[in-house]
Amino acid sequence: MDLHSLQPAEGSTHRKMRIGRGRASGKGKTSGRGHKGQYARSGHKHKPLFEGGQMPMARRIPKRGFNNFTRKVLAPVNLTSLDAFEDGSEVTVELLKESGLVKGRWNGVKILGTGEISKKLSIKASAFSASAKEKIEAAGGSCEVV
Repeated sequence: MDLHSLQPAEGSTHRKMRIGRGRASGKGKTSGRGHKGQYARSGHKHKPLFEGGQMPMARRIPKRGFNNFTRKVLAPVNLTSLDAFEDGSEVTVELLKESGLVKGRWNGVKILGTGEISKKLSIKASAFSASAKEKIEAAGGSCEVV
């Protein structure tokens, strides 16, 4: 190792490029903007979806149907997966999240009637399907809409 081969540790130094500080700086004179045109001018704002006057992609693509932006998306949970809880326990949305039956971001939980339930459970959820409510109450449990 010689004095001329010494280098600072990787990532320890960083020098910001000084734009418009003469030819030797590497970004002098036109400061990386090129010659003339709208991008060379001061005060130019580059709009993210602007395509030079051409009809933007967002307006060219056909739109179909109606997207309800105020909709409430519910996480589906089947009755068969609720059989994992102990008999007589109270099943809440928080308990379903902790157990891993509900993952991701949802506005609530809907209990669906797929499968059978053999345990007496007190279930608190955002919504119940008609068949799920019928099966839970037939097993001796209760349904409460939160």
